[in-house]
Amino acid sequence: MNIANAQQAVDEWIQNHGVRYFNELTNMAQLTEEVGEVARIIARRYGEQSEKPSDKDKDLGEELADVLFVVLCLANQTGVDLQQAFEKKLHLKTERDHERHQNNKKLK
Repeated sequence: MNIANAQQAVDEWIQNHGVRYFNELTNMAQLTEEVGEVARIIARRYGEQSEKPSDKDKDLGEELADVLFVVLCLANQTGVDLQQAFEKKLHLKTERDHERHQNNKKLK
């Protein structure tokens, strides 16, 4: 599934299972909440914080998918073609950052 298909799938899900999109500010708050859940897993599982028993069953992939779902909602409701925007960004980063990263001694 490419990004355009994912945007369409989310829109179809909203139409068939949701009532409507939450407004943009609500979705932004929801995105922040979901990113926080990802951060909690990363900090405890891969960082220096100890993992609580209640965190051990948390699925990082599921939490990342929650982030992606809300990002796709925001793109849909604001008219952003995320496929096109991502391809443009990847091209820009390739042009701008290739030499910079290749020459970064910290990354060797």
